[in-house]
Amino acid sequence: MLENKKEFKLISKKNPRSLLPNTLTIFGVCLGLSSIKFALDTNYTMSVIAIVFAAILDTLDGRVARLIKATSKVGKELDSLTDVISFGVAPSFVMYFWTLNEVGKIGWMLVLIYTVCCALRLARFNLTVVEETETWKINFFEGIPSPAAAGLILLPLILNLSDLVQFENTAIISSIVILMVSILMVSKIPTYSLKRILIPRHLTIFLLLGIGIYLSLLIFYIFKTLFFSGLIYILLLPISYLHYRYINKKSMTIVKEEETEDVL
Repeated sequence: MLENKKEFKLISKKNPRSLLPNTLTIFGVCLGLSSIKFALDTNYTMSVIAIVFAAILDTLDGRVARLIKATSKVGKELDSLTDVISFGVAPSFVMYFWTLNEVGKIGWMLVLIYTVCCALRLARFNLTVVEETETWKINFFEGIPSPAAAGLILLPLILNLSDLVQFENTAIISSIVILMVSILMVSKIPTYSLKRILIPRHLTIFLLLGIGIYLSLLIFYIFKTLFFSGLIYILLLPISYLHYRYINKKSMTIVKEEETEDVL
């Protein structure tokens, strides 16, 4: 009789390749939770580094899944749950232990607001469907993606660790930053989807060179590099908004011209 019972399957026999990207995703969860443990030990350097590695794995797991044709519904849902933990719960807790606890209940309220906004943003992302006539929209997100949001709310801590500037009132500055980032996450402001950038083959060598230089800077000047990376991303926000409006206007013009031709 036991033979008739269904087997417990961790992965589908039809698609065992999904184990690799899902393993990367789960490792990202472990890094996110570990960053909280480091913050409890007041080791904020390792907290930030753990979240950075979680962001790198978040970028890789999707690309690996598409590369080896191992995408699955389970992987998609797992990725979203991981993002809530690694880029919603973890960075907000790190900031709370570092400085937000100084403003009491308001600090904890900001942690809750940020985490809820992160969950809402990911839920909306999972339900977003791009029509065939608007495939260009896959190059943009609605609102700031959760990994970028995590990096932005950590910027005050990163700046402090970089030794570039030492400022007082870190709790007030961090509170303002986390509130603004929370609003930007659930907003409909278009931002670049850096995961889907396609590089022409003849420029691949320059891309690899740029990655090598960036990794070298991270190794030797990790917090300075992270801080300036965050500033560059902030500067890209208005550029992505204007770029989106330009492409959207151009796309609508083409559709109207096609409709006019069909009528004629």
